[in-house]
Amino acid sequence: MTTSLLQAKAAVPEYDRSKLVARIAHIGFGAFHRAHQAVCADKLAAQFGSDWGYCEINLIGGEQQIKDIREQDLLWSVSEMADDGWTSRIVGVAKTALHAELDGIEAVLEALSAPDIAIVSITVTEKGYCHHPATGQLNAEHPMIAHDLQHPDQPRSLPGVILAAIKRRKARGVPPFSVMSCDNMPENGHVTRNVITQLAQRQDPELAQWVAQHVTFPSTMVDRIVPAMTPETLAQITELLGVNDPAGIACEPFFQWVIEDSFVNGRPAWEKAGAELVQDVLPYEEMKLRMLNGSHSFLAYLGYLAGYAHISDCMQDEALVKAAHHLMLQEQAPTLRTQGVNLAAYADALLQRYRNRALKHRTWQIAMDGSQKLPQRMLDSIRWHLAHGSRFDMLALGVAGWMRYVGGVDEQGNAIDISDPLRDVLADVVRNSEQGEARVQALLGLEAIFGQDLPQQREFVATVTRYYQSLLQHGVKQTLRTLVW
Repeated sequence: MTTSLLQAKAAVPEYDRSKLVARIAHIGFGAFHRAHQAVCADKLAAQFGSDWGYCEINLIGGEQQIKDIREQDLLWSVSEMADDGWTSRIVGVAKTALHAELDGIEAVLEALSAPDIAIVSITVTEKGYCHHPATGQLNAEHPMIAHDLQHPDQPRSLPGVILAAIKRRKARGVPPFSVMSCDNMPENGHVTRNVITQLAQRQDPELAQWVAQHVTFPSTMVDRIVPAMTPETLAQITELLGVNDPAGIACEPFFQWVIEDSFVNGRPAWEKAGAELVQDVLPYEEMKLRMLNGSHSFLAYLGYLAGYAHISDCMQDEALVKAAHHLMLQEQAPTLRTQGVNLAAYADALLQRYRNRALKHRTWQIAMDGSQKLPQRMLDSIRWHLAHGSRFDMLALGVAGWMRYVGGVDEQGNAIDISDPLRDVLADVVRNSEQGEARVQALLGLEAIFGQDLPQQREFVATVTRYYQSLLQHGVKQTLRTLVW
């Protein structure tokens, strides 16, 4: 064990870590959690004496991150990156760290069944929920769900693991916990409830009824840009800290966390560390998903195709800036239920965040898992416009950009490494369809993404097809010039 991070040139934990209690089990010990929820808990412990600590858990992948923090006394660094300098803190709120493949699923289930655990929080990205993104319902044909239906006590999926822990707690008379998704999905609490209760219904209807009565699934909205780590960023962190931290994370200074205040077994005083506790998160979720995440995806697909490696590079292209601004205010903002928020100021603030050159946020990273992201970030807004008879040109261009991107070749003729849970399906569609209108029709046939309704909407199909053809014939920059000016 090493405590060398406590000698780092950074804000280090001065609270008594031995007094922390693992009250939150977090599934998905990735970069975002380390830079977001864990930092909030660290501030509560440092400034207000909170004893809420974490049991960190990874189910699939991320073995090295668990090994890394085990080797450094469950500590890691978070460095905030700004154009005018970086600042760092050492986060010390983890009490234990487990991996299902390193330690066995039994160890994970026992940790989740511990009486002190009051909340199970989640950051596993959209694909980890084993659901249909277009409907938010459980995908019963998912291979891991199929396994868990046959082997409920040896689960592999996120819903299966949480349900197995709930079953143990119920059998032992241990109080229930709340299950809190922190992933970028609209009504993420409702999606989490759907997949867990629908899996329970298939396993044990009585258990499903107990879950419905005793477990809460608060929704959240999270916001902080955390780029994927690169060797260059890790080298900068090492220079900044004066010590090596393989689990170190860099992120933007901005932080936002909106939480539905619905917990059955207590919660930390997150509001003291900058979180907002509300009765209804949905308006905030929609605002962030459509204006921020929607514009991020828009910039990612079009920017990558045009040869821009990072979002800050996209911000040097005036046409892309104008297009993203138009998308946010003219096509996303009208669809929102948010009240009392200056959306024009919010859009300007987002563009300013995107200009942060210290953030090397890769367009390729944001473009990942598009099949899971499109429904929430763009397609729901398009449905609103179709219902209201209004224009959605930028949204259609974003969809066309995704279609061009999953074709696997950029405008320079370079191969694109497609990272998506439907990668094989997408590759099959591309391989078996001719370039142009036929490709658009084939991709629109993916019901898991577009549902049954959108491919029947003539205006939607025609508009997406028109912009897809323009991207093919003229490229991103010329297409944008005809739109923006």
